[in-house]
Amino acid sequence: MNDSPPPGGETVSGTAPPAAETTTDSPGRAIAAALGLGLGGPAIALLSSLGIALLSTVVQLSLGVALALGLFFGQYVAFAGLAIAYLRYRGLEWPAVRSYFGVRFPSLKEFGLVIGGWIVIFALILIISTIIQAIGTQPAENQTAVLAGENPGIILPLILAMFLVVGPCEEILYRGVVQGRLRESLPAIPSIAIASAIFAVVHVMALTGGAGAMALTVSILFVPSLVFGAIYEYTGNIVVPALLHGLHNSVLLGLLYITIVYGDELGEMAGQAAIVPF
Repeated sequence: MNDSPPPGGETVSGTAPPAAETTTDSPGRAIAAALGLGLGGPAIALLSSLGIALLSTVVQLSLGVALALGLFFGQYVAFAGLAIAYLRYRGLEWPAVRSYFGVRFPSLKEFGLVIGGWIVIFALILIISTIIQAIGTQPAENQTAVLAGENPGIILPLILAMFLVVGPCEEILYRGVVQGRLRESLPAIPSIAIASAIFAVVHVMALTGGAGAMALTVSILFVPSLVFGAIYEYTGNIVVPALLHGLHNSVLLGLLYITIVYGDELGEMAGQAAIVPF
């Protein structure tokens, strides 16, 4: 990993804007901006969900329409939209925005990193799940997972959405802009750690359960987030962590589907791995 961005142009991580944007920057300002962006996205998403809930009291919305609206406003607008608007506000033109994120079609090596990263995350999740069940504690539940469990018919569309909506939008904000903003002033390791912590903490708004269960879940979510951040730092290509994020969430949804369809040992085995919410 690089410890600091070069004087100008694009870093190995692909996240540094032109030098004029970073010459007077300070770590404090970078952290403050990262916090504002990291918390701002979920705040916009929450407002949009309240708006959709209000609309549903006036017009009867089907589950599919409500989900589509929630994904559009809660992901494309709240996360990706905020990230792009921030970079445009800083004066970056569209080609510079693309360069800031490092958007390009992944190479074979980068596709391999997606698979390798997923194997690492999945192995860690299995270990964590085993420990959690051994000590008799339970993490908080993800509201989307609960909804999917109650309506199995939406699981397949949700899997597609993880690749086309959730993975790209959340990675554009939390790796592309939050981690990228931190990398303008901080070395790679603290940038990845801070961005991962922000990403994990903001998931509280999507969880149900007691304070202890939520704290446990946030701690667990910190682990895959570190992998997303490390892979982005290494490749400098936002498409790679977006694919990994989508794959990770999709596997958990698939395991959830198995636990619903199979009420036997196979479902129980899948449940071991799916205990950690996405």
